[in-house]
Order: sequence, then structure tokens, then C-alpha cells
Amino acid sequence: METQLRVKEMSSWSNLIKNKPVIISGPCSAETEDQTIKTAIALKQIGINIYRAGIWKPRTRPNSFEGVGSIGLEWLKTVKKETGMLLSVEVANVKHVYESLKAGIDILWVGARTTANPFAIQEIADALKGMDIPVLIKNPVNPDVDLWLGAIERFYQAGLTKIGAVHRGFSSFDKSIYRNIPQWQIPIELKTRIPEIPLFCDPSHIAGNDELIQQLSQKAIDLNFDGLMIETHPYPDKAWSDAKQQITPDHLNQILKSLVIREEKPRGISLEAIEDIRFKIDNCDTELLNILERRMNLVKAIGLYKKENKMTILQPGRWDEVLGKSIEKGLQKNLNERFVADIFKTIHQESINKQNKIMND
Repeated sequence: METQLRVKEMSSWSNLIKNKPVIISGPCSAETEDQTIKTAIALKQIGINIYRAGIWKPRTRPNSFEGVGSIGLEWLKTVKKETGMLLSVEVANVKHVYESLKAGIDILWVGARTTANPFAIQEIADALKGMDIPVLIKNPVNPDVDLWLGAIERFYQAGLTKIGAVHRGFSSFDKSIYRNIPQWQIPIELKTRIPEIPLFCDPSHIAGNDELIQQLSQKAIDLNFDGLMIETHPYPDKAWSDAKQQITPDHLNQILKSLVIREEKPRGISLEAIEDIRFKIDNCDTELLNILERRMNLVKAIGLYKKENKMTILQPGRWDEVLGKSIEKGLQKNLNERFVADIFKTIHQESINKQNKIMND
């Protein structure tokens, strides 16, 4: 069944997120019973109703703290008894699924490493086949919207309808202020393909430090995300995992109070004031397409010349010159350097594709 049809079945799941933003919070890892319960009580006092805690922690290298395991589920049962909060944990295999369901966990989420493995996703989806439980699916570690979408579709095909997506950023070798590069265009593309899916942001994993969480949270809200998943710990500097990106419940409360909540279509507000601007943007888009058409026609002419004269397609010196000049001109027009570079790299790749086709016709 098509994804678009599946999402129409999520009405009951939608009721959970009707009051945006939905906040899911708790420690990166459940470390001790005292820490787990203490964090939950503090979060409940500031109005958080969905509690997250890592029970099994997939680590890059062995001998790192990999979670307390099943005993942590018993602590979470105490949390539910004392606070009435909904419980959410990460599952990476079928064993985790069965133990979580047995413990009465309310919401499951799949981590980035698991999302990148279709075999693991299929096994988890099969284990949950036909069940009425919400499942949140984090983006894969690499920026591949089709891989993310494929994981979501496997759960749809298993008969689950209460599905949400979590944007936690993407791994990169590039130096950045972020632990995981946001690449906001990827979750935006996912939302375009599945308009009705609830979309959450995990600013903790994107940031990698507590200083960026507020601005990332506001960015997500501005982009009309449905909720946030933020890691909290009563003593972040003493956390057993991801200490730098966890914040105290009080800090979380400050962040939530600072957020400016926006609406897609505020009541009583006319959109006529921006329709003229949108019309002008549409005209600009048409001009861009016309210019790209002319540019590609010139690319074809160069491709024919190179073929006739047995020249290589790639001319590194020329490409470096074009890119350098474009970035310089872009900066003069107050255009971001990465933005200009990404555009021209895409144009260059398409130019190579067209010339390669000419060479081999």
C-alpha cells in the first residue's frame, strides 16, 4: 500500500501530538534507579508527560558503557507508577522489543544506526506486526532520505500506523560546530513525501553540547516540527554517556519557556500580504529554470566540441576558477558561501552527466 494511504490511518496517534510542541525528555541512559526516578519526577513537575531513557546503548567501540540493560525497565515501571508519565525507549533488535512490550513501554524508537540497516528494521517491524504502539524512527546516520523513508515504509507494511520520524542530524567528516550536521533539507524532504507524519527534532544529538540546544529547538519549531526529544540529567557533568549534550530539568524548563511558538496559519491573519511576494518568488523560480536551460544548452555545445577534439570532460583548472569566482560574487551579494558552493557543485555534476552522455552516444 502506498505511504500516502497509510498515513491516513494515524488519527489516534495524531491525538497524542495535537498540542504542539510535544516534548519527550529524559536521560541519555538510565544509570541508577535513583537517577532515573529523580529525573522523571523533576520533569513531571515542569509539565513533561513523555519520558525517554536509554536502556540499551549501541556504542561505537566495546568496553564503553552500553546501558544497564533489562533492569532499567523495572526502574521505568516505577517511574510510570509514581508519575503516570508515558515511557519511551530505544530498541535495536527483537529481544529489546519483546522486553519493552513486556515491561509496558508506551512508545518505542529506533536509533540512527538501526535505521541504516534494512535487515534489522525488517526484523523489528515483523516483531511488531499489527500492534497498536507508536514507533519513532530516527534518521539514518548518513543523509539519505530514501533510506529513512524505506525504514518508515517497512513499519507501515507491517500494519503499524502510529509512526513518527525523529531528525537527529547526520554524521560528517567536515569540521562543524555540531556533533551531527542538521541538513534541515532532509527532514523537510521527508515531510514533503509524507505530509501527515509527525516530525520530531532531537537537538541534543545534533548539537553535541548544551549551548546549542535552545537555538536548534527554536529552529525546529520555526520549521513546524511537531515536537522535540531533549536529553536531561540531574547532574549532566556526571552522566555516564553523552554528558556534554545533556541538560538539567531546570535548564530544559528555561528553554521551553523561551521558545516562540508559531502557527502555520494563525487564526484571523490574512495571507494576502505575502501573496504578492510569493508571486514574485514564483517568477524568480521560472527565471532560474530558464537560465538553467540556457546554461545546459551551452554545456551540450561544449560537450560536442570536446568530443570532436578528443578532450577530457573534466577540466579541473576551469572548474576551480568557476567555483572560486561564483563564491566570491555570491559573498558580494550577501549569499552564504556553502549555499553558493552547493548550488554550483550540483550544476557542475549535471554538466558532467550531460557531457558524458554526449561522449558515449
